[in-house]
Amino acid sequence: MKGIVLAGGLGTRLSPLTKATNKHLLPVYDKPMIYHPISTLVNAGVTDILIVTGGPHAGDFIRVLRNGEDFGLQGLSYAYQEGEGGIADALRMAKPFIGDDMCIVILGDNIITDDISVPIREFESIGGACIFTKKVLDPERFGVVEWDEMGILPVSLIEKPFDPPSDDAIVGLYMYDNTVFSKIENLKPSDRDELEITDLNKEYLREKTLTVRELHGTWMDCGTFESLALATKTFYEDK
Repeated sequence: MKGIVLAGGLGTRLSPLTKATNKHLLPVYDKPMIYHPISTLVNAGVTDILIVTGGPHAGDFIRVLRNGEDFGLQGLSYAYQEGEGGIADALRMAKPFIGDDMCIVILGDNIITDDISVPIREFESIGGACIFTKKVLDPERFGVVEWDEMGILPVSLIEKPFDPPSDDAIVGLYMYDNTVFSKIENLKPSDRDELEITDLNKEYLREKTLTVRELHGTWMDCGTFESLALATKTFYEDK
C-alpha cells in the first residue's frame, strides 16, 4: 500500500495567510498542518508516501519536509499538479508512483486521529475502493452517504444535500485499487471544470465495489479560519 497526500490548491479561503506559503504548511499549534496527515499514514504503517502539490509555493514543501526525517522516513516523493483540476486530477499525478500497487489518499488539510492500520489490512484483501465517514451535526456542508433501507449498504453519494439523507459526512481519506487510474481517465469535468473525487467514488459504487468505514476519533478539515483556529486550540489543550 502506497500513500498519497494531496496538498495542492491556492487556499484562497485562508488568504492573506496563503499569500506567503501553501495552506498545508500553515501551523496547527506546534506543527505544520501537513504533518498531521503524514503522521496518520506513517502511524498506520504506510511509509512509501507521495506529496502532490502545486501553485507558486510548491518548493516550500521540500524545505519543510525534506526527506521525511521528522517522521522516521528514509525518503519522500513529490509530484507537481498544474493548475487546479480537482482532487481526482491531482490523484492522477500519482500513477507513475503507484505502479501496480494499491493506494491510500488523504487530503493535506484533514486531521484524522484514528488508527487506520486495520482498515488498510482489510482493504488489501478485498480491493475496490473504500471511503471514510464521520458523523456530524451539519451534514449539509459535506458530501454524505445515503444508505439502503437496512442502513447497511451505500446506495448514493450526495454533495452538500439540501435535505441530507444521513449525518455521515465523507472525509478526505480514501483507498483505491489499481483500477483507479483508468476510472479517472473516463471522468468528465464537472460544472466547476474539475475532475471530482465524488464522481470517481460513484464509479466504484456503480460497480458495487465501494465500502464505507466510519471514523470514531477526531476529524478536522482545516480549510477555513474557524476550523484552523479550532484545530490549534484542540492540540494546545491536549498538551
